[in-house]
Amino acid sequence: MEKGVVVAVCHSDQKGTRKAAVPSGVFIEDYGMSGDAHAETGILRQVSLLAEGSIEKMKKLGIEVGPGDFAENLTISGMELHRLPPGTRLRAGSEVLLEITQIGKACHKGCAIFEQVGTCIMPKEGVFARVVQGGTVNAGDTVEIARQV
Repeated sequence: MEKGVVVAVCHSDQKGTRKAAVPSGVFIEDYGMSGDAHAETGILRQVSLLAEGSIEKMKKLGIEVGPGDFAENLTISGMELHRLPPGTRLRAGSEVLLEITQIGKACHKGCAIFEQVGTCIMPKEGVFARVVQGGTVNAGDTVEIARQV
């Protein structure tokens, strides 16, 4: 079974900005990450995830980026998240259960990364999920597939 590790937990209190890494985050069922601008009840994109390998692809294009720069809540190493189909459930840490709802999304108008290098990974490799079961996720926690469709 494919396993990964949480490289970074990131949050911001404003939409359209890069997120800052924090040691841990509290994820609330059917809401998202507590204190994050993208959290909202009843939506399908409550949490965003990005593979560390996706960030590495952008670094190879000569742009200096890292965890949170693509506004993702969780940066994960060891998994190709964008290859997991919607409906797949991921266990992050010992408590949190996320269900993938969408792969990719259009960059917002004025995306700084797209404007700088003419491309961005979020449209193809950004992963969005809803929180099925809440709890705390820490940097360094294991992420594994709990159910694959």
